[in-house]
Order: sequence, then C-alpha cells, then structure tokens
Amino acid sequence: MHISETNKLQKIIIVGDRVLIKPKSPKDQTKSGLFLPPGVQEKEKVQEGYVMKVGPGYPIPADYTFEEESWNQNDHDEEVRYIPLQAKEGDLAIYLQRDAIEINYQSERYFIVPQAAVLMLIREEDLD
Repeated sequence: MHISETNKLQKIIIVGDRVLIKPKSPKDQTKSGLFLPPGVQEKEKVQEGYVMKVGPGYPIPADYTFEEESWNQNDHDEEVRYIPLQAKEGDLAIYLQRDAIEINYQSERYFIVPQAAVLMLIREEDLD
C-alpha cells in the first residue's frame, strides 16, 4: 500500500480516551500589527487544532450493564466495551497544551491529547 495524503493516517490507531490533533498554523502577527517571533504562540497554555483521529473511548467492564445501551454498537462477545468520546474527526479542538504530547509522523506535527484536556469543540455541521 502506498502512503498518500488521503490515507497516511489510516494505519494509526488511537487508544483509549485520546485524540490525535493537528495544530492550527499559528498567527505570526497580532491584531495591532506586531510580528511575533517563532515559538511564542506554542508557549500559550491553551492551543487549538483539528481532530484527525479519535480513540474508542473510556473502557468499561464487560459485565457492567446499563438499562438502555443504544449508544453501544459493539458485539456482546467482546471483553471490553467503551463509552464513546465527544470529539469527532474534523472538529476544531481547544485544548490544554500542558497535557498534550507532541509527535512527528510522516514529517507532520501532531499532538496526542486526552479527552479531559479538551476544553471545547467547534463542529461544523449543517444546521437544518
């Protein structure tokens, strides 16, 4: 299989309650027109980026039952079930930088962030 821009993330599996985020390109100029040196925005406590991949969620024991399991689409034969995460691919995530782990994959910069470090999601959906 040849790795291209469209399929380069297909082989990545995010585990647990983590989210793979591609950081938004930082602005190098303030609203007043001052140019910022490289790395200034990276030191900010809160960052933003796009959700590229999402883990399966929070694991729960197989013998744990709910009265209504409409959210769970897994087979009952599995040993582990998951409570799904709120984040979805394509969301713009505002997250805490201190909890993010930076990785480089295929010459691209990404962050792996636990769901608990995501403060807000902006989802572009058609409002009908």
